[in-house]
Amino acid sequence: YEELNELLGPVDPSLHLRGEVTVIMLCGLQGSGKTTTCGKLSQLLLESNVTPLLVAADLQRPAAIDQLHVIGQQLGVPVYSDKTAKDPVKLCQAAVRHAEEQSLRVVILDTAGRLAIDQELMDQLKRIDQRVQPDQVYLVVDGMTGQDAVNSAGAFNEALELDGVIMTKLDGDARGGALLSVKHVTGVPVKFIGTGEHLDA
Repeated sequence: YEELNELLGPVDPSLHLRGEVTVIMLCGLQGSGKTTTCGKLSQLLLESNVTPLLVAADLQRPAAIDQLHVIGQQLGVPVYSDKTAKDPVKLCQAAVRHAEEQSLRVVILDTAGRLAIDQELMDQLKRIDQRVQPDQVYLVVDGMTGQDAVNSAGAFNEALELDGVIMTKLDGDARGGALLSVKHVTGVPVKFIGTGEHLDA
């Protein structure tokens, strides 16, 4: 018990919002729960009377853009998207400018995932990271995937400077043993855990 506490804690659960626009980037493999997690973080911010701007930066999967709009409608949160866009970096930059114009304090970038790690995905995320310079980068990991979660966390951690991990689907029967390994491999805190499909979970 003490070893687990030592390894996993203590974790600062605040999102460290700045005076001006705070940009949060979510990354992870396809199906890890990034888009739903965008909604959960939005719900959390709304409870502090902060309205975020959700950004549909996954230009690979049209359904991801639609899904984010549905979540935005459920929460009454604005969503920035452009289905004709080809460059996610420019889209993210335009979204941040839009947030500044609308006096929105937080921007959450929902980036593209892939079924497996590939160079194209990592290069794209690095470009967003360099040019948009998000204040916080969170890796969203599916707690049901076990060792695969650990491998992908290692790869994302090498490519990007992560500020934390969000582990999803811990309501499943896998029980999240990968959480310990992910923390060990990345050295960053497990900031949140997802315990259900609803946006307050």
